[in-house]
Amino acid sequence: MKILLAIDTSAASRVALDQVAARPWPPNSQVRVLNVMEIAEPFALTPVVEEMNTRAHKLVDEAAKRLRSSGVQSHGSLEVETKVGQGDPKTVILDHATELLDADLIVMGAHGSSAIERFLVGSVSRSVLRHAHCSVELVRPSPAPAGAALKVLLAVDGSAGSREAVELVAARPWPAGSEFRVLSVVDLDMSALQVAFEIPGLDAAHLEAQRAAAMQRTEDAIDSARSILEAAGFKTSPSISVLVASPKEVILEEAAAWPADLIVLGSHGHDRLDRFLLGSTSEAVATHAACSVAVMRGRRPAA
Repeated sequence: MKILLAIDTSAASRVALDQVAARPWPPNSQVRVLNVMEIAEPFALTPVVEEMNTRAHKLVDEAAKRLRSSGVQSHGSLEVETKVGQGDPKTVILDHATELLDADLIVMGAHGSSAIERFLVGSVSRSVLRHAHCSVELVRPSPAPAGAALKVLLAVDGSAGSREAVELVAARPWPAGSEFRVLSVVDLDMSALQVAFEIPGLDAAHLEAQRAAAMQRTEDAIDSARSILEAAGFKTSPSISVLVASPKEVILEEAAAWPADLIVLGSHGHDRLDRFLLGSTSEAVATHAACSVAVMRGRRPAA
């Protein structure tokens, strides 16, 4: 497995480093630790750049040392390398993930939950979430110590992207004792319900059939996900919600109530339209969640 760990000097990046160091990974995995220097044009040819470069190399070297000395080594050999890039962080991160590393997963620290921090996260992390051709995880602090069992909320909807996410989760090792709660939302046709209330005599049987079909799709999505995870030896529990709010709100409320350490969602594709649609739920969850969020997608070559 190829992992790109993008870090800076923030506390959020230290949390991301701790998680990568503590989690189990498949044997012979490779981690590239990347720091990107943003250099303003007036300083491009001054000693300031040399100082920034020195600090950047020290940062990634110390992170690599932490990874090499961590318990992750017990899960199989782990190759660690370091890189320092220069330019627009989101562009450099995406370039390394696709063209230079062909990564399976990008890991980044999320920078908090305040309004200004969400704005800053949007400028880099949201772009990486939207345009990456592999899975992306934004890591936030958790009450559980690094390496402890995780409570993972896996949101599924029966789509191909959702099933792919489940399969990717099932194929990875996770800390012993981790629990997976599979959440799906009964997506009722609210327009049909409104018509039913406004037009007396509407065929109630037809409306009930629609409701039953929506419930069946939800149950099938949960059963499929649980079968895949349990076949891989993981403990699961189901959760069904009738949609009374936006999917984002349902997912966030469930994660907070459990509470989850990690929310996992699938991506609905890789073309421009799919990435735009992804933003309506996955990006919103990633921005507003109190816990870590992973958007899972199988590695694809860049278009």
